Amino acid sequence: MAFFSSLTPVFIAIICVLIGAILKKINGEKEKSETKSKRLSHPWVDEDLKDGSDHHLEEEEVDEVWQGLDENVAHVPFFAERYSEAEMIKRSQMFYELLNKRRSVRFLSDEPVPREVIDNVIRTAGTSPSGAHTEPWTFVVVQDPCLKHKIREIVEEEEEINYKKRMGDRWVNDLKRLRTNWIKEYLDTAPYLILIFKQTYGQLPNGKKKTHYYNEISVSIACGILLAALQNVGLYTVTSTPLNCGPQLRVLLQRPANEKLLLLLPVGYPKKDATVPALTRKLLGDIMVLM
Repeated sequence: MAFFSSLTPVFIAIICVLIGAILKKINGEKEKSETKSKRLSHPWVDEDLKDGSDHHLEEEEVDEVWQGLDENVAHVPFFAERYSEAEMIKRSQMFYELLNKRRSVRFLSDEPVPREVIDNVIRTAGTSPSGAHTEPWTFVVVQDPCLKHKIREIVEEEEEINYKKRMGDRWVNDLKRLRTNWIKEYLDTAPYLILIFKQTYGQLPNGKKKTHYYNEISVSIACGILLAALQNVGLYTVTSTPLNCGPQLRVLLQRPANEKLLLLLPVGYPKKDATVPALTRKLLGDIMVLM
């Protein structure tokens, strides 16, 4: 009896240790849960990334032997135009002045734009460099009024939720000075909508998936060239990344699962009474570091 009595403190200590371990485990799981909840505090990001087109290619899905690229691509002489120093300075200044007039315009006219111009600016965007020359872009041009209106309905429905629930007070307040909201009239009035999709992977003739290296960077460069090409012909747009609309718009436009919406551009002439915010751009010294 004395023996068991002497062991009682030991049992109590063991029980205390076990209880402590259990409580620690419970608290740890609670902290993990809270951390996970914090990560979900920006659902506008997570919902957008749920677009099923953002696949990671499994090793067995990719044809490692053949990616559809000719191993014996012919190389031909390259002849480049060479300008005098004075001409280079002149051309660089003129091109800067042209692009410095580029503004995001939300008040677009329904005045018709020649279709050939749209074809040419997209051809120009298609000259963009891309990883391993995979050219992972699709430019969907919408001119049908009914289809444009359906796109507007999808975008405005999601944008209203973004402004009211997803984006947060700071983001909404930052946008107030630009006088933007979820109403996107330009999606109806602009003669063309250009929706740029990145192809997260390609399809080989043998049915296997083809890796598209640096697809988002490649398509982003193409978008920049497209903006410059539009400015060059006197057309204007506003860069739009419709959050949470990608999957719906992909289905509406009958795009395949490997394509993910990156950018939506309404394209046209500005209305005669169009206005833009009185903004200034950073000086050269603020954006360039010479070493």
